[in-house]
Amino acid sequence: MSILSLLIAAVAPGVALLSYFYLKDRYDPEPISFVLKLFFFGVLLVFPVMVLQRTLVQGLGDHPFVFSFLTSSLPEEFFKWFIVYFIIYKHTNFDEPYDGIVYAVAVSLGFATLENVLYAFLNDYDFTALLMRAFLPVSGHAMFGVMMGYHFGRAKFSSDRTSRHLAMAFWLPFFWHGVFDYTLFVSKNYWVWFMIPLMTFLWLRSLLKVKRANAKSPLRMATREERVKI
Repeated sequence: MSILSLLIAAVAPGVALLSYFYLKDRYDPEPISFVLKLFFFGVLLVFPVMVLQRTLVQGLGDHPFVFSFLTSSLPEEFFKWFIVYFIIYKHTNFDEPYDGIVYAVAVSLGFATLENVLYAFLNDYDFTALLMRAFLPVSGHAMFGVMMGYHFGRAKFSSDRTSRHLAMAFWLPFFWHGVFDYTLFVSKNYWVWFMIPLMTFLWLRSLLKVKRANAKSPLRMATREERVKI
């Protein structure tokens, strides 16, 4: 593959998934500039996370369970959570529950996209390998972003249990990211039998969260009231 073709193949899955979840915002799509801003922050996260992960490997070793949960999942999901909470959570543009999903997915896919590009160029990946990464790591990051964003939305717009949902916005992606990585580690020769059911479950769960977040939009209620008046 040429360098340009390799770059396009590495970037395309993240852009496509971000577009998909952006267009799922049924009532008040977010400013594209803000979505791209969060995507860019996700890209920038790759470098400090890589340094931290290298340090953790040296200190904790590379046992599959330790690497999956403490070295890989913990720093990646924590820094994504940190960015969403401190950059956008209290912003006025975050004005309905589904916005949490859009912004968290943007951060997650920014991270996944640069990670995919680095893997492609450092490991001389071909198109087939990049296609597999689109279905697994890149898609997985999107699913973890949906979980995180859904609970950020619940935290901001629920009248109670705010702290609980803020905690779940971190702990659920952390847990499932760890499960994802650990499954790949321990089933290298027969991973397809485990990853297909896991990814199917994560996708169905994410689509349900998307539907629920849209259903809780105050803008949906306003639209319904306007129709009743008409």
